[in-house]
Amino acid sequence: MLERIDKTIFYGSLAVLFLLVAPMLVYSQESYDVLLKLKVSIENGFGSIYQYLTVIVMVFIIWLAMSRYGDVRLGEGPYHFNTFSWASMLFCAGVATGILYWGLIEWAYYLDTPPFGLEPRSAHAIEYAATYGMFHWGIAGWAFYCIPAIAMGYVYHVKKVPFLRISKACKAVLGDHADGIVGQVIDILFMVGLLFSSGTSMGLGTPMISASIQSLFGVPESFSLHVLVILFCATIFSVSVYLGLHKGIRRLSNFNTVFAFIFLAFVFLAGPTVFILKMSLNSFGLMTQEFIRMLTWTEPVTDTRFVEDWSIFYWSWWIAVGPFNGIFISKISGGRSIRQVISGALFFGSIGCAIFYCVLGNYALDLELNGVYMTTEAISAGKAAHAIPNIISSLPGGQITLLLFCLMSITFMATTFDSTSYALASCAADKLEAKDDPPSWQRLFWAFALVLLPLSLIYVGGLDTIKFAVLSSALPLIIVYILMGLSILHHLRQGGDPSANS
Repeated sequence: MLERIDKTIFYGSLAVLFLLVAPMLVYSQESYDVLLKLKVSIENGFGSIYQYLTVIVMVFIIWLAMSRYGDVRLGEGPYHFNTFSWASMLFCAGVATGILYWGLIEWAYYLDTPPFGLEPRSAHAIEYAATYGMFHWGIAGWAFYCIPAIAMGYVYHVKKVPFLRISKACKAVLGDHADGIVGQVIDILFMVGLLFSSGTSMGLGTPMISASIQSLFGVPESFSLHVLVILFCATIFSVSVYLGLHKGIRRLSNFNTVFAFIFLAFVFLAGPTVFILKMSLNSFGLMTQEFIRMLTWTEPVTDTRFVEDWSIFYWSWWIAVGPFNGIFISKISGGRSIRQVISGALFFGSIGCAIFYCVLGNYALDLELNGVYMTTEAISAGKAAHAIPNIISSLPGGQITLLLFCLMSITFMATTFDSTSYALASCAADKLEAKDDPPSWQRLFWAFALVLLPLSLIYVGGLDTIKFAVLSSALPLIIVYILMGLSILHHLRQGGDPSANS
């Protein structure tokens, strides 16, 4: 059984995970204080680097899609998955429960602390509050998935290298070092970064699901409830990942996509439909008009910490989860061109996220503006997770609607972390041909190993610890992104003539 793993990457990642988790569980308050200081230090010292990288990555990806290299196909033969299944897996893997959590309440954080020095709760502040979430989950973020997807997809499907590893995607630049200790360090950094970033998503989704269960069944809030929620979700996505791509992950993603958009249609029709339509169109126009300013705003004069607390947090999150989604997207994108991969990720990803923000976010915003439910007060009281079931319960159907939302949250968590487990197992596998899945025991192992870090983050407590996990895991991956971008250019210039792949 152990002969199917790369022991250095496998045990190295586990060792780092243990060294991170153990102190947080034993010294929770001390860990919180240290993590908070480190978070501020990273934001102040490296924040602008995340912003510069975001601009560079987005410009590079758009250029790549529009260039002659966009016609290069990632492998021969028909598509490995039809477009609906491919888009469903791509979207569900990329958003996790974060889209439900932030889609409902992110605007509330911006209402009283708006960007650009706007007056809190003014008309402009409300408009930007409804817009900024769409921006953070838009094309600038999804572009981070494209670089590792193309870098690994080209090596895996075109070069026929039987490894789904970040190090192999950088070999054009690193040379033989990619097969040695340097490559192993890169792969371990990827796996640790993935564990951190997935831990943040689960660290947000779990309290939301727990609060929903508490509201539905009157179960007292406790750390034990969080543990049970995570273990239940882990059981679901472990079954899915055990069944593999076609029988498990594909089917669960298809179901989740249909379920989610039926639920959104219900909220749209049952809620303030006209307000949702008006605010959605207004937000799209505002984002289009102010996109460059929002992307490049660094607060050089003022110091509201809006950029540090939100934009930099999001860019670091996309950086951290990018390589994982790159591995997964490259695996499912066999037969598609580089242009198709880029346009699919940018379109399906950003449009899907925008719909969630437009429908769920504007519904909750309408409740706030009409005094029906004050989300901002719940957040001020430290009850952000509890605000979500209260918002959903206000819809027609009350508790039944909340139950459906809770089930959707669980499936969203499952569809993300089954692909996460798959990516971790793929990276740690000794070899992985295009037609093969990583060993089932590895997929199961990583499915349950994933729960350790989110439990630790929840135990330590606070949104600040979650943000630190993202910032710290993304920092070393900045160099990896540069290496992958250079590798893409090298491969395409050496053998990327579209006519050779037609």
